[in-house]
Amino acid sequence: MPQELHTPATLETMRRSCRLAAETLCAVGRILRPGMTTEEIDRFVHEYITSRGAHPSPLGYRGFPRSVCTSVNEVVCHGIPGKRVLREGDIINVDVTTQWPAKHGYHGDTSATFYIGEPSDEARHVTEVARRCLELALQVVRHNVRINEIGAVIEEYAQSEGCSVVREYVGHGVGRLFHMDPQIPHYKQNEVRERLRAGLTFTIEPMINLGGWQTELAPDGWTVLTKDRSLSAQFEHTVLVTRDGCEVLTKRDELLVGSEDRPWSRVWPLSGPTTLGPAVHVYREPTALTGR
Repeated sequence: MPQELHTPATLETMRRSCRLAAETLCAVGRILRPGMTTEEIDRFVHEYITSRGAHPSPLGYRGFPRSVCTSVNEVVCHGIPGKRVLREGDIINVDVTTQWPAKHGYHGDTSATFYIGEPSDEARHVTEVARRCLELALQVVRHNVRINEIGAVIEEYAQSEGCSVVREYVGHGVGRLFHMDPQIPHYKQNEVRERLRAGLTFTIEPMINLGGWQTELAPDGWTVLTKDRSLSAQFEHTVLVTRDGCEVLTKRDELLVGSEDRPWSRVWPLSGPTTLGPAVHVYREPTALTGR
Protein backbone atom coordinates (compact mmCIF):
# COMPACT_ATOMS: atom_id res chain seq x y z
CA MET A 1 0.00 0.00 0.00
CA PRO A 2 1.16 3.61 -0.57
CA GLN A 3 2.78 5.31 2.39
CA GLU A 4 0.34 7.56 4.24
CA LEU A 5 1.92 11.01 4.53
CA HIS A 6 0.97 13.76 6.96
CA THR A 7 -0.56 17.13 6.25
CA PRO A 8 0.42 20.08 8.48
CA ALA A 9 -2.80 19.64 10.46
CA THR A 10 -2.44 15.90 11.06
CA LEU A 11 1.23 16.31 11.90
CA GLU A 12 0.44 18.78 14.68
CA THR A 13 -1.97 16.26 16.22
CA MET A 14 0.66 13.56 15.83
CA ARG A 15 3.25 15.69 17.58
CA ARG A 16 0.94 16.27 20.55
CA SER A 17 0.21 12.56 20.90
CA CYS A 18 3.91 11.70 20.71
CA ARG A 19 4.79 14.33 23.31
CA LEU A 20 2.28 12.78 25.68
CA ALA A 21 3.72 9.30 25.07
CA ALA A 22 7.21 10.60 25.87
CA GLU A 23 5.99 12.37 29.01
CA THR A 24 4.23 9.20 30.16
CA LEU A 25 7.39 7.14 29.74
CA CYS A 26 9.38 9.66 31.78
CA ALA A 27 6.73 9.56 34.51
CA VAL A 28 6.92 5.76 34.61
CA GLY A 29 10.68 5.90 35.15
CA ARG A 30 10.17 8.01 38.26
CA ILE A 31 7.94 5.42 39.97
CA LEU A 32 9.74 2.14 39.15
CA ARG A 33 11.20 0.32 42.16
CA PRO A 34 11.89 -3.19 43.42
CA GLY A 35 8.80 -4.73 45.00
CA MET A 36 6.18 -3.14 42.76
CA THR A 37 4.11 -5.24 40.38
CA THR A 38 3.71 -4.73 36.67
CA GLU A 39 -0.01 -4.35 37.39
CA GLU A 40 0.81 -1.19 39.35
CA ILE A 41 2.64 0.18 36.32
CA ASP A 42 -0.44 -0.46 34.20
CA ARG A 43 -2.73 1.37 36.60
CA PHE A 44 -0.36 4.34 36.71
CA VAL A 45 -0.07 4.55 32.92
CA HIS A 46 -3.82 4.23 32.42
CA GLU A 47 -4.56 7.06 34.83
CA TYR A 48 -1.78 9.27 33.49
CA ILE A 49 -2.93 8.98 29.88
CA THR A 50 -6.71 9.11 30.37
CA SER A 51 -6.48 12.11 32.73
CA ARG A 52 -4.90 14.05 29.85
CA GLY A 53 -7.70 13.47 27.37
CA ALA A 54 -6.07 10.54 25.58
CA HIS A 55 -6.58 6.80 25.26
CA PRO A 56 -3.94 4.12 25.93
CA SER A 57 -3.73 2.52 22.49
CA PRO A 58 -2.90 -1.05 23.61
CA LEU A 59 -6.10 -1.35 25.69
CA GLY A 60 -8.51 -3.52 23.71
CA TYR A 61 -6.27 -3.62 20.62
CA ARG A 62 -6.99 -7.03 19.10
CA GLY A 63 -8.09 -8.08 22.58
CA PHE A 64 -5.02 -6.91 24.53
CA PRO A 65 -6.28 -6.59 28.12
CA ARG A 66 -4.10 -3.80 29.56
CA SER A 67 -3.04 -0.21 28.87
CA VAL A 68 0.72 -0.76 28.54
CA CYS A 69 3.17 -3.56 27.73
CA THR A 70 5.65 -4.53 30.46
CA SER A 71 8.39 -6.94 29.36
CA VAL A 72 10.75 -8.17 32.09
CA ASN A 73 14.13 -9.88 31.56
CA GLU A 74 13.57 -12.74 29.09
CA VAL A 75 10.30 -11.23 27.80
CA VAL A 76 10.98 -9.67 24.40
CA CYS A 77 7.76 -7.69 23.95
CA HIS A 78 4.00 -7.55 24.55
CA GLY A 79 4.24 -8.59 28.20
CA ILE A 80 0.84 -8.34 29.91
CA PRO A 81 0.94 -6.48 33.24
CA GLY A 82 -0.09 -8.61 36.18
CA LYS A 83 1.12 -9.95 39.51
CA ARG A 84 4.80 -10.23 38.56
CA VAL A 85 6.91 -8.44 41.17
CA LEU A 86 9.93 -6.43 40.04
CA ARG A 87 13.08 -7.56 41.78
CA GLU A 88 16.54 -6.12 42.32
CA GLY A 89 18.59 -6.66 39.16
CA ASP A 90 15.65 -6.97 36.77
CA ILE A 91 15.41 -5.06 33.53
CA ILE A 92 12.00 -4.06 32.22
CA ASN A 93 10.86 -2.61 28.93
CA VAL A 94 7.82 -0.37 29.26
CA ASP A 95 6.06 0.24 25.93
CA VAL A 96 3.69 3.22 25.92
CA THR A 97 1.33 4.20 23.11
CA THR A 98 -1.10 7.10 23.35
CA GLN A 99 -4.02 8.06 21.14
CA TRP A 100 -4.68 11.79 21.33
CA PRO A 101 -7.36 12.93 21.36
CA ALA A 102 -9.05 9.86 22.79
CA LYS A 103 -11.57 9.65 19.95
CA HIS A 104 -10.41 9.80 16.33
CA GLY A 105 -6.91 10.77 17.46
CA TYR A 106 -3.40 9.90 16.31
CA HIS A 107 -1.04 7.43 17.95
CA GLY A 108 2.38 8.09 19.48
CA ASP A 109 4.48 5.02 20.31
CA THR A 110 7.64 4.82 22.42
CA SER A 111 9.40 2.45 24.80
CA ALA A 112 12.53 2.11 26.90
CA THR A 113 14.27 -0.46 29.03
CA PHE A 114 14.79 0.43 32.69
CA TYR A 115 17.10 -0.96 35.37
CA ILE A 116 15.51 -2.10 38.61
CA GLY A 117 18.20 -1.61 41.20
CA GLU A 118 21.71 -2.73 40.34
CA PRO A 119 21.87 -4.79 37.12
CA SER A 120 24.19 -7.66 36.25
CA ASP A 121 26.93 -7.08 33.70
CA GLU A 122 24.86 -9.05 31.18
CA ALA A 123 21.74 -6.95 31.76
CA ARG A 124 23.73 -3.76 31.45
CA HIS A 125 25.35 -4.94 28.23
CA VAL A 126 22.21 -5.95 26.35
CA THR A 127 20.38 -2.80 27.46
CA GLU A 128 23.12 -0.43 26.33
CA VAL A 129 23.55 -2.28 23.02
CA ALA A 130 19.81 -1.90 22.39
CA ARG A 131 19.97 1.78 23.26
CA ARG A 132 22.75 2.41 20.75
CA CYS A 133 21.07 0.31 18.05
CA LEU A 134 18.13 2.69 18.07
CA GLU A 135 20.39 5.74 17.78
CA LEU A 136 22.32 4.26 14.85
CA ALA A 137 19.05 3.48 13.08
CA LEU A 138 17.74 7.01 13.59
CA GLN A 139 20.80 8.39 11.83
CA VAL A 140 19.97 6.38 8.70
CA VAL A 141 16.46 7.77 8.27
CA ARG A 142 15.84 10.39 5.60
CA HIS A 143 13.81 10.84 2.43
CA ASN A 144 14.50 8.25 -0.32
CA VAL A 145 16.49 5.83 1.87
CA ARG A 146 15.54 2.19 1.42
CA ILE A 147 13.86 0.66 4.46
CA ASN A 148 16.25 -2.30 4.57
CA GLU A 149 19.15 0.05 5.34
CA ILE A 150 17.67 0.55 8.81
CA GLY A 151 17.90 -3.14 9.68
CA ALA A 152 21.38 -3.42 8.23
CA VAL A 153 22.92 -0.85 10.56
CA ILE A 154 21.09 -2.28 13.59
CA GLU A 155 22.16 -5.87 13.07
CA GLU A 156 25.73 -4.97 12.16
CA TYR A 157 26.22 -3.21 15.46
CA ALA A 158 24.31 -5.76 17.58
CA GLN A 159 26.32 -8.66 16.18
CA SER A 160 29.59 -6.79 16.73
CA GLU A 161 28.64 -6.69 20.42
CA GLY A 162 27.79 -10.39 20.60
CA CYS A 163 24.02 -9.87 20.58
CA SER A 164 21.25 -10.83 18.18
CA VAL A 165 18.25 -9.03 16.66
CA VAL A 166 14.72 -10.42 16.88
CA ARG A 167 13.25 -11.06 13.42
CA GLU A 168 9.61 -11.96 14.02
CA TYR A 169 8.59 -8.54 15.38
CA VAL A 170 9.29 -5.30 13.55
CA GLY A 171 8.71 -1.56 13.50
CA HIS A 172 5.67 -0.20 11.69
CA GLY A 173 3.89 2.80 10.32
CA VAL A 174 1.94 4.67 12.97
CA GLY A 175 -0.36 7.66 12.97
CA ARG A 176 -4.04 7.51 12.12
CA LEU A 177 -3.85 3.83 13.07
CA PHE A 178 -1.84 2.13 15.83
CA HIS A 179 -0.22 -0.24 13.31
CA MET A 180 -0.08 0.42 9.58
CA ASP A 181 2.24 0.10 6.58
CA PRO A 182 5.13 0.03 6.05
CA GLN A 183 6.79 -2.67 8.14
CA ILE A 184 10.31 -1.88 9.35
CA PRO A 185 12.50 -4.99 9.88
CA HIS A 186 15.43 -4.55 12.26
CA TYR A 187 17.77 -7.12 10.68
CA LYS A 188 19.99 -7.14 7.59
CA GLN A 189 18.72 -9.83 5.28
CA ASN A 190 15.24 -8.52 4.59
CA GLU A 191 13.58 -7.78 1.27
CA VAL A 192 11.86 -4.52 2.15
CA ARG A 193 13.45 -2.28 -0.46
CA GLU A 194 10.71 0.33 -0.44
CA ARG A 195 12.02 3.90 -0.08
CA LEU A 196 11.03 6.22 2.75
CA ARG A 197 9.13 9.36 1.81
CA ALA A 198 9.17 12.69 3.61
CA GLY A 199 6.01 13.07 5.70
CA LEU A 200 5.83 9.41 6.77
CA THR A 201 5.74 8.51 10.47
CA PHE A 202 6.79 5.10 11.73
CA THR A 203 8.45 3.35 14.65
CA ILE A 204 11.94 1.96 15.03
CA GLU A 205 11.99 -0.50 17.93
CA PRO A 206 14.82 -3.04 17.73
CA MET A 207 14.53 -5.96 20.16
CA ILE A 208 18.03 -7.10 21.08
CA ASN A 209 18.75 -10.47 22.71
CA LEU A 210 21.80 -11.48 24.68
CA GLY A 211 21.51 -14.99 23.22
CA GLY A 212 19.89 -16.21 20.00
CA TRP A 213 17.33 -14.19 18.03
CA GLN A 214 14.64 -16.88 18.09
CA THR A 215 11.50 -16.31 20.15
CA GLU A 216 8.43 -18.20 21.28
CA LEU A 217 4.91 -17.13 22.16
CA ALA A 218 3.55 -17.79 25.66
CA PRO A 219 0.19 -19.56 26.10
CA ASP A 220 -1.54 -16.21 26.77
CA GLY A 221 -1.15 -15.45 23.06
CA TRP A 222 0.67 -12.17 23.65
CA THR A 223 3.83 -12.50 25.72
CA VAL A 224 6.89 -13.07 23.54
CA LEU A 225 9.90 -14.79 25.17
CA THR A 226 13.44 -15.45 24.02
CA LYS A 227 13.54 -19.11 23.06
CA ASP A 228 16.73 -19.70 25.03
CA ARG A 229 15.46 -17.51 27.93
CA SER A 230 18.34 -15.08 27.52
CA LEU A 231 17.84 -11.42 28.44
CA SER A 232 16.23 -9.05 25.93
CA ALA A 233 16.12 -5.24 25.78
CA GLN A 234 14.39 -2.72 23.54
CA PHE A 235 14.13 1.01 22.89
CA GLU A 236 11.62 2.65 20.56
CA HIS A 237 10.84 6.02 19.04
CA THR A 238 8.24 7.32 16.62
CA VAL A 239 9.94 9.28 13.85
CA LEU A 240 8.93 11.61 11.04
CA VAL A 241 10.85 11.31 7.78
CA THR A 242 12.17 14.66 6.50
CA ARG A 243 14.10 15.60 3.37
CA ASP A 244 17.44 15.67 5.17
CA GLY A 245 16.93 13.30 8.11
CA CYS A 246 14.23 12.68 10.64
CA GLU A 247 12.37 14.36 13.47
CA VAL A 248 12.13 12.15 16.55
CA LEU A 249 8.56 12.87 17.62
CA THR A 250 8.86 10.99 20.94
CA LYS A 251 12.11 12.72 21.91
CA ARG A 252 12.08 13.42 25.64
CA ASP A 253 12.72 16.67 27.49
CA GLU A 254 14.35 14.98 30.47
CA LEU A 255 16.56 12.03 31.31
CA LEU A 256 14.80 8.74 31.88
CA VAL A 257 15.18 7.96 35.57
CA GLY A 258 16.33 4.37 35.98
CA SER A 259 17.66 4.18 32.44
CA GLU A 260 19.55 7.21 31.11
CA ASP A 261 20.68 8.49 34.51
CA ARG A 262 23.01 5.61 35.36
CA PRO A 263 26.78 6.27 35.31
CA TRP A 264 27.36 3.78 32.49
CA SER A 265 24.38 4.89 30.36
CA ARG A 266 25.14 6.88 27.24
CA VAL A 267 22.78 9.64 26.20
CA TRP A 268 22.70 9.87 22.41
CA PRO A 269 21.93 13.14 20.59
CA LEU A 270 18.89 11.96 18.63
CA SER A 271 17.31 9.73 21.27
CA GLY A 272 18.01 11.70 24.43
CA PRO A 273 16.62 14.88 25.94
CA THR A 274 16.74 18.12 23.99
CA THR A 275 18.39 19.98 26.88
CA LEU A 276 20.76 18.44 29.39
CA GLY A 277 22.52 19.59 32.51
CA PRO A 278 26.26 20.34 32.41
CA ALA A 279 27.10 17.01 34.07
CA VAL A 280 25.58 14.94 31.26
CA HIS A 281 27.79 14.09 28.31
CA VAL A 282 26.12 13.51 24.95
CA TYR A 283 27.95 10.85 22.94
CA ARG A 284 28.34 11.33 19.20
CA GLU A 285 30.43 8.39 17.99
CA PRO A 286 27.62 6.80 15.91
CA THR A 287 27.88 9.59 13.33
CA ALA A 288 31.15 8.23 12.03
CA LEU A 289 29.77 4.70 11.90
CA THR A 290 26.85 5.71 9.72
CA GLY A 291 28.81 8.10 7.54
CA ARG A 292 26.52 11.04 8.25
